[in-house]
Amino acid sequence: MGPCILLLVMCVGLVVADRKMTVAEKLKEDADLSQFLALLERNVVANTSLHYRQMTLFAPTNEAFQRYMGEMDDNLVLYHISNLATTLTNLDYAISSELDGNPPLWVTRRHDAMHDDIYVNNAKVFISRSYQSVNRNNKRQVLHVIDQVLQPLQPHGPGSVSSPVYSPNAYQFLEHSDVFNIGQHRLRSFRQKVNQLQKSKVFNAEGRHTFFIPVDEGFEPAARSDLIDEKVIDGHVIPHHVLFTHATPDAKEFETLAFGDNVKVIVSFSTTMNGKEEITYVKSNTVAGDAKHSRGVVLADIVRANIPVKNGVVHLIQRPLMVVDTTIINFLKAMKEKEDGPLCKFYEVLMDLGPNNQFYTELTLAKDITLFAPSNEAWAELSVQNIIRNHQKLKEILNLHLVRERLPMDAIIHNNMNQLPGTIYQAPTALPRKYLYFNILTRGQNQTLTVEGGGVNATVIQPNIAATNGFVHIIDRVLGVPYTTVFEKLKADPMLNITYNLGKRQMFNHQLNDMEHRYTYFVPRDHAWLKFQIRHPSAYKALFREDFGYFTKQILERHVIRAGRAYTVSDLKLLANETHPFVLPTSRDPLRLRVKESDKNYYVEWNGHWIHVFRPDVECTNGIIHVIDEPFVLESDIRATGASERLNLPFLVPVLSASYFLTKLFEN
Repeated sequence: MGPCILLLVMCVGLVVADRKMTVAEKLKEDADLSQFLALLERNVVANTSLHYRQMTLFAPTNEAFQRYMGEMDDNLVLYHISNLATTLTNLDYAISSELDGNPPLWVTRRHDAMHDDIYVNNAKVFISRSYQSVNRNNKRQVLHVIDQVLQPLQPHGPGSVSSPVYSPNAYQFLEHSDVFNIGQHRLRSFRQKVNQLQKSKVFNAEGRHTFFIPVDEGFEPAARSDLIDEKVIDGHVIPHHVLFTHATPDAKEFETLAFGDNVKVIVSFSTTMNGKEEITYVKSNTVAGDAKHSRGVVLADIVRANIPVKNGVVHLIQRPLMVVDTTIINFLKAMKEKEDGPLCKFYEVLMDLGPNNQFYTELTLAKDITLFAPSNEAWAELSVQNIIRNHQKLKEILNLHLVRERLPMDAIIHNNMNQLPGTIYQAPTALPRKYLYFNILTRGQNQTLTVEGGGVNATVIQPNIAATNGFVHIIDRVLGVPYTTVFEKLKADPMLNITYNLGKRQMFNHQLNDMEHRYTYFVPRDHAWLKFQIRHPSAYKALFREDFGYFTKQILERHVIRAGRAYTVSDLKLLANETHPFVLPTSRDPLRLRVKESDKNYYVEWNGHWIHVFRPDVECTNGIIHVIDEPFVLESDIRATGASERLNLPFLVPVLSASYFLTKLFEN
């Protein structure tokens, strides 16, 4: 008998070893899911289902429980369970939970360039950790591990009276919002407008939708309520999409119900970091408006996000969308009052100049203006911090960000398209004789607006915030505070590519990174070189030949002044007016210039030609660039470069080399 029993034990051991671990055993084995397992074991229904029924479990990690700020009653686990075993492949757009009323869990498949993600409500599924097996009763079970605790819509407190409805839809939630646990927020004002305008059907609609509901505090001033009509209500609903904040890409635009023949409103999310805290905004963009609905963006805080309802998801927001009823200065004040608004630092800097300063007054009283406002992160740059302590300089910098006309992004794009070839749209700023220069970068269907002022190139990260007296565009840098060397600016500026590439010859560009000297560089823009190419094709071609680098370097040296200081155009105008030329030392020839101003434009006279300064005073950390419309090229340069095309180069190079060394010999 002994050997038989031993054999039987060995066979049983092999069977057990070969048997796949149940989901219950998997939960006990995974220490990272211990808090979920403890919650499950405290609930009789969940624990019984685990051992006897088919099911799907969505198990938050221990870290997810540590971050969870909601109520933790024993029934919470039922919102993480479905009575069908569903793998990731078979997950539909919704799956019913086991919580009272069987409220749905909403599934989002987010497709990015690198990978695909799956979300359940606002929780991301760790795809590699999903597991399926059968329990002891041969019932299929599936485990999905998620990075957030799923938070159902619940009535106030565990001991409160039950809600009038289980698994409410958006309108039932709005109608009975005082019963549900949504913190201190009240929704009476918006509810009153929905009922008054008979728009309850919008929130009762079956299917899957996203609803934005402004809280009562957002209806101040009281007159704001009068601006909410049927179209505005429609602008708070995105049909056919359930959009949880983490599951939705930033800046992806969705059409609202207010997207018809005349009025067209789209909505997107925007997320920023305030320290370690994540702040999410919703933006309505009225891309086509009418007399009652102004074009532009309205930005609102999401004060309570991701409230799941039977027909989608609700986000409570700090103010109504689409309603434009504040001036630019009041918009900035509101950003400051929230302490985490995207422009709170800008308002702080503005107020450092004292109450009712000139810039503040203009933002308050002006009727048609556009403000290019640097983001909070832009003001954190060390170079910016050092400069803004100088109040006179700060006034100049702020005025560089203000244009005295309404410039929505589409108007800038239109103006850019209507420019002559080789030119870009520019707009005068509140700082005398200073302009902003605009460029549109197109990648596929996306257009990005960049703006340059005072030598600094910034990207518009949030365009078209609408105000009653104009527009605000949020940009990612402070204009007028240089952060690049002459070399770095030359390399990055799309208008100066040709000069940069010519400067690669014989490492001419390298000196422009030097911080020991100050450079004044008259840089021909690309359009200037292309005009030169049309007139002198052979000479232009020769400039790019590797074996002709010496001549190219000589021509560029004529454009650069290296000294103990850099010269603005105003400096040069004082030194070299129309009647008295001024001689500046360059590495090549003395640069004899005269400067004049005409029709708010500057011109420099060189070698008998008046040359337009297309962009004066592009400031850099080690100098100033003046972008000009014609290169400083002599007839002798053209003859020499043209001759090189016809001469035998093996013969020409020694001749040029001998000429160069003889020149240096006589110089010494």
